[in-house]
Amino acid sequence: MKDSILSEISSPRELKKLNYSQLNTLCGEIRETIIDTVSKNGGHLASSLGAVELTVALHRSFNSPDDAIIFDVGHQSYAHKLLTGRFDRFHTLRTKDGLSGFMRPDESEYDAFVTGHSSNSISAAYGIFKANAALGKKSVSVAVIGDGAMTGGMAYEALNNAGAKKGKFIVVLNDNKMSISKNVGAVSRSFMRMRNDKRYHRLKFAVGNTLLKMGAFGHGIYNFINRIKDAARSFVYKNNIFSALGFNYLGPVDGHNIAAMESIFDIAKSYDRPTVVHVVTQKGRGYSFAESSPNNYHGVSPFDVTEGVNSLKKISFSSVAGETLCRLAQDNPRICAVTAAMTCGTGLDSFSEKYRDRFFDVGIAEEHAVTFSAGLAKGGMIPFFAVYSSFLQRGYDQVIHDAAIANLPVKLLVDRAGIVGEDGESHQGLFDVSFLSSVPNMNIYSPYCYEELEYQIEKTANNSELAAIRYPRGTEGIKADIDFSGDYTLVSVGSQSVVITYGRTFSAVLEAQKKSNKFDIIKLNRIFPISAELIKTIEKYNKVDFFEEGIRAGGIGEHIASRLIEDKCGCEYKIHAIDGVFVSQQTTDEALSLYGLDTKAVIAAME
Repeated sequence: MKDSILSEISSPRELKKLNYSQLNTLCGEIRETIIDTVSKNGGHLASSLGAVELTVALHRSFNSPDDAIIFDVGHQSYAHKLLTGRFDRFHTLRTKDGLSGFMRPDESEYDAFVTGHSSNSISAAYGIFKANAALGKKSVSVAVIGDGAMTGGMAYEALNNAGAKKGKFIVVLNDNKMSISKNVGAVSRSFMRMRNDKRYHRLKFAVGNTLLKMGAFGHGIYNFINRIKDAARSFVYKNNIFSALGFNYLGPVDGHNIAAMESIFDIAKSYDRPTVVHVVTQKGRGYSFAESSPNNYHGVSPFDVTEGVNSLKKISFSSVAGETLCRLAQDNPRICAVTAAMTCGTGLDSFSEKYRDRFFDVGIAEEHAVTFSAGLAKGGMIPFFAVYSSFLQRGYDQVIHDAAIANLPVKLLVDRAGIVGEDGESHQGLFDVSFLSSVPNMNIYSPYCYEELEYQIEKTANNSELAAIRYPRGTEGIKADIDFSGDYTLVSVGSQSVVITYGRTFSAVLEAQKKSNKFDIIKLNRIFPISAELIKTIEKYNKVDFFEEGIRAGGIGEHIASRLIEDKCGCEYKIHAIDGVFVSQQTTDEALSLYGLDTKAVIAAME
């Protein structure tokens, strides 16, 4: 987009030189760039399109990077990247060695904090604000949080901590779906106009300062006026949670009117106490397909801009898991499904329609989801909590305390296990095996194909064990005639060398075996706990290589290694896993090749 306004923006300071006509043109250019790039690279589209004017207004009203602006999750940060010196590199979004799809401080000084998972913006921004205050820096901290992220409990912990304190700390609620609380009638609209007027606030401060200078009498009148004001506000606005927690509340304001937002941000900066600014935006704004169906354009793969995203359902591990639950639930009224705001992403959309009374979307609240599932299990239901691997990390304490100690039959469907590709460090599902295998009473399964996934779901639905079934993003690889009923399956060609593996990696190992015919394979079906029989089988081999699509520390490879050492096994043993690094954004195939987990790497290791 040569000779455009956007191409000339190298920092937010230049936004302040533009008039509103130029700003409107700029917003159109930003949307065009985002749509074009996401259509080629995939990414989070609807949220970023809805936050364009909001981002412009924020960077005109505040002085980033001195004033920290943190976009929650990062879904809405694409315009921010374009306005902070990254226009020339924006075409590399979500590609190997390119720009991250989320905020990354190592990418730009304007990215104040890592945001890949939701609901951390208020905590982080408040921490930065308090650090600056302790160091004597006069700056503002701003957390921009979407309504989806407000379902995460961490956001309320931060609000509770920050409320009723001193200082210019601002939370911008980007409401792109619905209001937090319903305002009432003409009185409410009148109050809103008055409260969002600079003259009202100047008068308010002047009167307050005058009364406070009048001694005890003035203080009495000041407190009486505040009590009357609070009572009136409570009557009109009902129970505004932000006010109850000690925040000033401003808005709602049109999130596509830059001038209106600048005015209300100026008011927020005039307070010496935490303030919430409620901004209403349209998700997907500027792209008709995304406007009419924002859920389908939240996170998308590459698509044709003129045709839109293909809405045809594709078979994947997620969809197979969902359809399997539907089939089992038809004959078993105790089976229920739980999700943490990921109904479609985890393949539960059909279940949610067919079994509404047994489907529970708890919002972005994985901690609650695990304990809620434990409660369902205690009450006699068979709960399947479908959750992305990287999001389950938030529920680790609840897995231990609320599910495992009581050995309740909660079933975790751990989606996006292993490498997920372009979403990068914050979304790779590399840690679930390490942290789940440390939990007593936990049984972990890792199917490599759809048939095995169906088998393991049905198996765990019919037993009373605490179980996690982990499976990768996308589709299955090559298949073989495998018996899934035991803890492991031996695919032998009569070799003294063996490769042990599980999950998606088994397909790569099987292909390598067919090409080289130089090693046996032990495919783990139940990957944890590790049976004594499995160890005895491994000890028959001279050379053992373990391939694991996960973090090495605490992985199954290390668990088996410790058992072999205890048995004083003399075999040559090597673990091939991801060791001590976070995997950056790149395609899944690129990552598997880079970390030596593809067919080529297996063949090389077993030569």
